Amino acid sequence: MDETAALQKWIEESSNIVFFGGAGVSTESGIPDFRSTDGLYNQQYDYPPETIISHSFYVKKPKEFYRFYKNKMLFPEAKPNRAHMALAKLEREGKVKAVVTQNIDGLHQAAGSREVLELHGSVHRNYCTRCGRFYSLDDILKADGVPVCDCGGVIKPDVVLYEEGLDQDVIQRSVEYISRADVLIIGLVSDDGILKDGSALDSAPFRDDMFTLDEMLELKRTYRIKHIVITHIDEYWGKSYAYYREFEKKLDNVSFAYDGMEIVL
Repeated sequence: MDETAALQKWIEESSNIVFFGGAGVSTESGIPDFRSTDGLYNQQYDYPPETIISHSFYVKKPKEFYRFYKNKMLFPEAKPNRAHMALAKLEREGKVKAVVTQNIDGLHQAAGSREVLELHGSVHRNYCTRCGRFYSLDDILKADGVPVCDCGGVIKPDVVLYEEGLDQDVIQRSVEYISRADVLIIGLVSDDGILKDGSALDSAPFRDDMFTLDEMLELKRTYRIKHIVITHIDEYWGKSYAYYREFEKKLDNVSFAYDGMEIVL
């Protein structure tokens, strides 16, 4: 059985699929990821992006923070792509139980997915830091400079910045869904922790967004997940699909996706 047929069989037989994805899901919608040529970490600014989108920078230099945030992190014209739509369809069919995402763009919900766990928050939710009043993305875009509430408080996006902790309720719910999954579809995994430029994953600013293969296999063992499909594998590690096809023979019910893979529903 080839890889596409095996994946198709897993999906057909499962009614408890969880998708765990990140920035790569939205690139087809015109939103650059963090690592590509046009990505966030390849932009030139007076400060590194990981500094600008930190809590301390937001507090000390809100004007600079919002200039970067509005220019480089907001994509109000973006529309859901085929991946978003396919996941929403699988949820309607009762197969996908949850989408766990590191994205903040809200495109999974726009496609129709209902159970979306946003680990890093959402640009569509914004709150006054003084009175707690809610503001929409449109309110932020219309504001001149730093958005300010009628009460005088600064409005902060409900997005997890560097130096801030994740929402523990979202984490707990994500763990519960993953622990019950028959099939986990997961993106951004390195089999050896080395990027294609030779640098170590641990030294990369996006380390917290990635899995090593050992971490993923531990996840599979801990939660007794039957099948795992790994996406976004070749772009950053510089290895061929032939390498991964050979490598997956050593693994138990782990499949590597590839460019051009089609799943017929």
